[in-house]
Amino acid sequence: MSKTLIRGARVLGGEPQDVLIDGETIEAVGTGLSAEGATVVEAAGRVLLPGLVDLHTHLREPGREDSETVLTGTRAAAAGGYTAVHAMANTFPVADTAGVVEQVWRLGRESGYCDVQPVGAVTVGLEGKQLAELGAMHDSAASVKVFSDDGKCVDDAVIMRRALEYVKAFGGVVAQHAQEPRLTAGAQMNEGTVSADLGLGGWPAVAEESVIARDVLLAAHVGSRVHICHLSTAGSVEIVRWAKSKGWDVTAEVTPHHLLLTDELVRTWDPVYKVNPPLRTEADVLALRAALADGTIDCVATDHAPHPHEDKDCEWAAAAMGMVGLETALSVVQHTMVDTGLLDWAQVADRMSARPAHIGRLAGHGRPVAAGEPANLTLVDPDYRGSVDPAGFASRSRNSPYRGRELPGRVTHTFLRGRATVVDGKLA
Repeated sequence: MSKTLIRGARVLGGEPQDVLIDGETIEAVGTGLSAEGATVVEAAGRVLLPGLVDLHTHLREPGREDSETVLTGTRAAAAGGYTAVHAMANTFPVADTAGVVEQVWRLGRESGYCDVQPVGAVTVGLEGKQLAELGAMHDSAASVKVFSDDGKCVDDAVIMRRALEYVKAFGGVVAQHAQEPRLTAGAQMNEGTVSADLGLGGWPAVAEESVIARDVLLAAHVGSRVHICHLSTAGSVEIVRWAKSKGWDVTAEVTPHHLLLTDELVRTWDPVYKVNPPLRTEADVLALRAALADGTIDCVATDHAPHPHEDKDCEWAAAAMGMVGLETALSVVQHTMVDTGLLDWAQVADRMSARPAHIGRLAGHGRPVAAGEPANLTLVDPDYRGSVDPAGFASRSRNSPYRGRELPGRVTHTFLRGRATVVDGKLA
């Protein structure tokens, strides 16, 4: 088996150490390590993290390969420092059966750039009327543990309760896209001053917050796990904080774009800023950052949502919702959380690797950088500064809201079970 010696890396942002990888495992962590014949990576000044884990990725395959495929999506993930992603169920056909989730899982294994854990749909066809084959998907080769109708809300309280009861039997979790559909009919952006100025249909914060309030109560009643997808408002933060204070099994994620961008950008009328849930206010952004820092929000999830050019390069009302995010997520987190002093690198490892892996019950990921652990690792140059150019993305789509924006940090190496998937900032 091949050996790799990472020399002088700041493990979790700490003092420089050497990390020796032997095959799929970390053999040793210390100073002055050596190994005859090992590939040496000089990492002075760089930060070594456990491989990142994304709880919320849209890989689009099967059915929308014009946007993304499992191969291109996992290449983008590796370039962004990810060693595992959870692939959302809103594909064509929907991932609501054992057959479809196994197909996605096998495509992930074939790609070889990162592990792909399929997310199963909660309801048949994402239609919110009948529970999907939750048990069969869990018992399949894909071993599904996270279920979500993301893109749509499970708005029927009885269906949501039944789903929570069902997944409790095998330790699964329902990940809710919190959006009351009747409060958001025709909505185009956040409801507020900007929507009023632009004459666009508003998406009120309460449409998210009311569903979260209901679902944390349901989860407590059932004694099951609920995870809140892409939490985006200050009010949502307070509801999750309250639920956690009660000891309920509630977790939540925030996207990088909701940590940085605000609804003021919609004044440009550039559909790249059209997303679900919508960009919110500066006050919401600051509340989200504070909640990620204090642990109320458990993790960062990209909600990587690729779209072909024609679905975004059109008038605002007709444009698709969503942004690509895998290749810029760590840079945005460094910019908003590390460089502002809200998180250190060890806490970044917690929010972007350990906690998402735990929520998804994903073995082998989110582990400490220590001897005997799987060699799923990400090496970052935090001193790098550069403008984002989507033309160089590994993703098939280019709908990034950061085009031309200077962001810090660059992933130089990614290792999946000891095998380099990214070397010197380029896909291996």
